[in-house]
Amino acid sequence: MVRLRISSGAMAVGLVIQAGFLLFLCAQHGGFTLRSMEKPAQAHILIVSSWRSGSSFVGQLFSQHPDVFYLMEPAWHVWATMHQNSAKVLHMAVRDLVRSVFKCDMSVFDAYMPWKRNLSDLFQWAVSRALCTDPACGYFQRTDITVESACKTLCGKYPFNKVEEACKSYSHIVLKEVRIFDLKVLYPLLTDPSLNLKIIHLVRDPRAVLKSREQTAKALARDNGIVLNMNGSKVADDQYKVLQEICRSHVQIYETATLKPPGFLKDRYLMIRFEDLVRDPIEEITTMYKFADLKLTNKLENWIYNITHGQGPSRRKEAFQITSRNAVNVSQAWRNILSFQKVKRVQEVCSGALYMLGYQPVDSEREQRDLSLDLVLPHRRSQFAWASFTQN
Repeated sequence: MVRLRISSGAMAVGLVIQAGFLLFLCAQHGGFTLRSMEKPAQAHILIVSSWRSGSSFVGQLFSQHPDVFYLMEPAWHVWATMHQNSAKVLHMAVRDLVRSVFKCDMSVFDAYMPWKRNLSDLFQWAVSRALCTDPACGYFQRTDITVESACKTLCGKYPFNKVEEACKSYSHIVLKEVRIFDLKVLYPLLTDPSLNLKIIHLVRDPRAVLKSREQTAKALARDNGIVLNMNGSKVADDQYKVLQEICRSHVQIYETATLKPPGFLKDRYLMIRFEDLVRDPIEEITTMYKFADLKLTNKLENWIYNITHGQGPSRRKEAFQITSRNAVNVSQAWRNILSFQKVKRVQEVCSGALYMLGYQPVDSEREQRDLSLDLVLPHRRSQFAWASFTQN
């Protein structure tokens, strides 16, 4: 038998040539490329919160940034179309819509909106600065602080395909959602290599949330029915049961992200309390911007100061309207407005959330009304022990 001897050097050259040929074939047929190993070009930020928790305000902090394409609650369309289902059932549809929007694929709205549509058919479209400026609408500059009323007047009839065109032109895509109750639902997005996703989890004192929800009860009725899976029937004590579900979801999200979380969540979750934000807006916003790889401009800093130190009324005509108000006073208004009986009930149904998120319960009406008593406990952000758990 004749035996061929191949030197190690020749074998190495052969393997390199073979690998190069395989890479060439994959590239030719749209398969693996070296580029597919790179970090996605766009950053994706999902603000996860609940109704009446200051999420519209936080959304605007991102929307007005010149590098951000922002949409407020695009999953509203899922719930509006499929309102006979429960929140749990709708989680998958919400997640799929969020994924498509992050990829600037707006064909996902075909299932939820009329075929011929304009910008104005998108829920709360006018609060998005990106939809009021080029290339979506030419009336404002990207560096302008846009006003919702002006945008509605000038830009509403622009074609819907401008949403996708605008989305593709920004470095950061930020979505705000109040219809996600379980962080694990987002795991497929967090592990998707085509996304560069980070989660900002916004929470608020449940007692303040109740006070705000009472002022907008009619606007929240359909969503309440989906949260409780009422399917048109009435549920006794529904406002507290909805609040209980909201509190439970905040605890679940926070615990999942901080108590032995999967490795892919490292540096991709940030919890923000509304009360901390209104007490020291610049510090908290700087923290959020740094987390999102954004920089705070002088124009934005001035706007933020004005919007949080205004003397406007605390009551708003529209459920989702942002006005210039004294934000600290607004955050503490529940202490003078709610009865102690209501406060006690909230503390009963949300006891776990109060403890976990750092809110001090009150034992009497005197404590509730005493504004010198600080009910927002110090909160440490560095509660992650990444080295102590096994990566999934």
